[in-house]
Amino acid sequence: MRFLMKEKIESSAAFLKTKGIDQIELGVVLGTGLDGLASDVELLQEIPYHDIPHFPTSTQTYQKGRLLYGTLNGITLLAFQGRFHLYEGYDFFEITFWVRVFAALGGKRLIISNAAGAVNLNFDKGELMLLTDHLNLQGGSPLALKGMETLGERFVDLSQPYSKTLRAKALEIARANKIQLHQGVYAAVVGPQLETAAEYRYLKIIGADAVGMSTVPEVIVAKQLGIEVIAFSVLTDVCDPENLQAINIPDIMAMAKKGEQDLIKIVKGLLSES
Repeated sequence: MRFLMKEKIESSAAFLKTKGIDQIELGVVLGTGLDGLASDVELLQEIPYHDIPHFPTSTQTYQKGRLLYGTLNGITLLAFQGRFHLYEGYDFFEITFWVRVFAALGGKRLIISNAAGAVNLNFDKGELMLLTDHLNLQGGSPLALKGMETLGERFVDLSQPYSKTLRAKALEIARANKIQLHQGVYAAVVGPQLETAAEYRYLKIIGADAVGMSTVPEVIVAKQLGIEVIAFSVLTDVCDPENLQAINIPDIMAMAKKGEQDLIKIVKGLLSES
């Protein structure tokens, strides 16, 4: 198993290198709220995930499931259009596999986006949150695997999971563009069901400002591999346990779209300063 993990990563990276993709320092996860950025990438290669050896494939109908290699603002990057979740039936190694392949291609910096519910009632839907820290409530770790010593350090320091330098730049860009950019703690749960009122009360007590179903495993692996990370949440609903409204997915996607242009503006600003 331990050698198979490493061999899979090397096999995927080797395949992408045959496509001319190598020594790529910047990666962008086009999660909820950033998918529109794909149209701004000057494409050199577009590869469906199912064509890449050992890559998982997204089961979400609204996620395109493809790797984009190209330039944006003069910066060469890899854009991951679609990600993987525990609730799709994948394990921790599978949902973070792409991070390890990115590192094998030279990855140094990673910009991540997600959709999240606002637990902090001072935040509103359609607004953005810059992650300052996180709570891992997914019942496991992508580092708790046999043979982890072949992939990197097992006991990874997470005192600063999100880059202070990149966060400061993002806040400066937001201020310059008069964009409301909150800062807060993101709680990652398994899902796919949304939370109960009691669960929202619990999340607030333990310090969460927003809750979602992704990002944290990817960040843990990125930190293990020495990758600098910044992450954003598009707040798609308000999680008030005393006034909890039924939520449907179309409403959540509509709110994600509302915050998309502001998030794209911040990310483009970060790229301009790279």
